[in-house]
Amino acid sequence: MFDALTEKLQQTFRRMRNKGRLTEADVAEALREVRLALLEADVNFKVVKAFLDQVQGKAVGQEILQSLTPAQGVIRIVHDELIALMGTTQERVRMASNPPTVIYLVGLQGAGKTTAAAKLARMLRHQGRQPLLVAADIYRPAAIDQLKVLAERGQVPVISEPGKSPVELAELGTKMSRRLAKDVVIIDTAGRLHVDDELMNELELMHQRAPAHEMLLVVDAMTGQDAVRVASAFQERLPLTGVIMTKLDGDARGGAALSIRHVTGLPIKLVGSGEKLEDLEPFAPDRMASRILGMGDIQTLLEKAEASMDHDNTKKLANKIEKADFTLEDFRTMLDQVKKLGPLSKVMEMMPGMTGQMAKMKDKVDDHNVVRVEAILNSMTKRELAKPEILDGSRRLRIARGSGTSVQEVNRLIKQFDAMKKIMRQMKGKKGRQRMGRLPFPPIG
Repeated sequence: MFDALTEKLQQTFRRMRNKGRLTEADVAEALREVRLALLEADVNFKVVKAFLDQVQGKAVGQEILQSLTPAQGVIRIVHDELIALMGTTQERVRMASNPPTVIYLVGLQGAGKTTAAAKLARMLRHQGRQPLLVAADIYRPAAIDQLKVLAERGQVPVISEPGKSPVELAELGTKMSRRLAKDVVIIDTAGRLHVDDELMNELELMHQRAPAHEMLLVVDAMTGQDAVRVASAFQERLPLTGVIMTKLDGDARGGAALSIRHVTGLPIKLVGSGEKLEDLEPFAPDRMASRILGMGDIQTLLEKAEASMDHDNTKKLANKIEKADFTLEDFRTMLDQVKKLGPLSKVMEMMPGMTGQMAKMKDKVDDHNVVRVEAILNSMTKRELAKPEILDGSRRLRIARGSGTSVQEVNRLIKQFDAMKKIMRQMKGKKGRQRMGRLPFPPIG
């Protein structure tokens, strides 16, 4: 989402580094470029002014300009002020001391409340909680059915009862949670295409009858500065406690994420970055600032690996690598493990220094190419996967036809696999876990 902003900031800082020593005029010129980049990213102009005032006040000091690496000093200040802009600490969803914890998801129609509710329920269930979903959006066609389908995937129960009002459903949800021994109630409320009194009155009454411990505003990151206006309007009428920002993986310019905390004071607690139920993560200002500046986000990548990967399979793979006994079947397993981390482009964006390179590598880092590699592997017999050396010309032709690829693609995959095995033989004798970390990225084209 921040690709354009990241690229512009990196260009500005690259010019600063090339100068070596900086003057106040150099810093002023760089900050003008930063200002333009932020405004183009749809950041609120008041937020941009306050942000740059803070950066400039610290960046023109003698201790920065006369240091050995003044450019790095300025970049560090920008990084720190970005963190301060989005909130200095990571704020998570709070749990009530006496269950159930009642969580309302509110916002405009189309912001992604229903999907966010199911994602949040899944996240809490994986944290050891017992969530219950309440389908209180009785106005939007198929909203209840959508929530039920998503909840079934996340293995979370849903309360819905035809004929009951949203207020009655909120009350019913809290009562049923005690009967079903559920400690979290997540209420998916109705939205409108605009903020109106009817919507607000209904939400206020629901909160009176079933008081909220968390009232989270769901905001579509694609709406830019409109998201800030929506947040301010809801905040005037409801006791909002935080924000869930959805569609952070889209083509939005990022202005909402950088503006909303400063304007409203509301912390961004969670962000949605994909269509899958697992694509919801806590918002960490320091990690987001690092991503924006192209520094990567290794910590989040490691957490995703820890949560997603099959540790038994990983251990088996490490043992096979240690013995240099690696087959195409093992490679297919390895590819499945990497896919669990998400799209390859998103994985690489979390690696330091890779954000600015993604535009140049789009043709090479393509998930469609991974699908083609999988198709080739799935078109092989068990014997061929175990013994790639038997793959003669006729077999390769059959595999290409069966996978909808070309013989050249099959040959390229085998060649890359042979190169990988050669590296493993050279590394034989070292620990498997170390070896896993040094393996080349799986062939993707």
